[in-house]
Amino acid sequence: MSETFRDYLKKIGSGPHTGKHLTREEAASALEMMLKETATPAQIGAFLIAHRMQRPTPEELAGFLDTYDKMAAALPKGESPVTVLGCPYDGRSRTTPVTPIVALSLASAGFSAILHGGDRMATKYGMPMVEVWQGLGVDWTQLSRDRVHEVFKTTGIGFAYQPHWLPEACRLAEYRDQIGKRPPVATMELMWSPYHHRQHIVSGFVHPPTENLFRETFALRGQHLFTTVKGLEGSCDLPRSRTAIIGLSGDRSTPEPELSWQRLHVHSRDYGLGGPDVPFESEEQVIRDLKAVIAGKDTELTKSAIWNVGFYLWRTGVSKDLSAAIEAAKTQISSGKIAEMLERLREETVRELAID
Repeated sequence: MSETFRDYLKKIGSGPHTGKHLTREEAASALEMMLKETATPAQIGAFLIAHRMQRPTPEELAGFLDTYDKMAAALPKGESPVTVLGCPYDGRSRTTPVTPIVALSLASAGFSAILHGGDRMATKYGMPMVEVWQGLGVDWTQLSRDRVHEVFKTTGIGFAYQPHWLPEACRLAEYRDQIGKRPPVATMELMWSPYHHRQHIVSGFVHPPTENLFRETFALRGQHLFTTVKGLEGSCDLPRSRTAIIGLSGDRSTPEPELSWQRLHVHSRDYGLGGPDVPFESEEQVIRDLKAVIAGKDTELTKSAIWNVGFYLWRTGVSKDLSAAIEAAKTQISSGKIAEMLERLREETVRELAID
């Protein structure tokens, strides 16, 4: 048993009147002890549930991120601007995702895109992004870190598969299931990036307090260029069925982002793309619908893809306004550019596997 971790646990688990929060350094130390299993299983489980009940502070989340940066592998510096799309690790189960199409679009436009995540995970056990990519013919689970580096440099798309990039973190998956709730580590994952150079981080969220945590944590970390999205199931995907609530920090199109914060409320119907969010009926349906969009077919999910691709093209500075970006998104999809990008990515990943 770790006496140091026991002190951390006593500090956060003493109740609303006498409990205290950890410092950034203590939080970093606590997470490292959990990942390395210096703490006992009883200590880890108690910490995760106590910390959820107390609610994490920005300082604690910054400490968690410091440990992830210290222990996890990192992607090499790329030549093009990089956008990191942070989505919940426990996947999707209610709405069909278009996040991979956004990544393909950004890469097609000359902007690198990075995603990260792992396998099926509590509490939702939804379809994770890595399985969505597998359905599209890109299997990141079979690539070593060196191979992912090469694919990223060649195509502008990278995926940090947790078992390869931070295998110690996979040990916490069982605790998530046993406590039945998302621990604060799940919030931290939405802000994490496997890229340690200048980047634009996009973090999805569900509840407004989470967005405030993002803002304050990013400020502590010196990350001034980021976007927050009240997205579908807490992802980066903008909804079509309701107003999209978005926070913008920094200007993506300038060399040095302004340290400003803007609130944006936009609705797809104002751009001729209104309608329902496409439901998640089955994994087969999700892949079938995504392939139809990539093939240039006009479906309900195509409207969702255009809406999202348009927003991210505008946010990255490809188009001067959202209307122009949406038109560019329509052209990307109908002209087959996204399909070409996917085929290129497939070829690169298969080629790397053949080299192995």
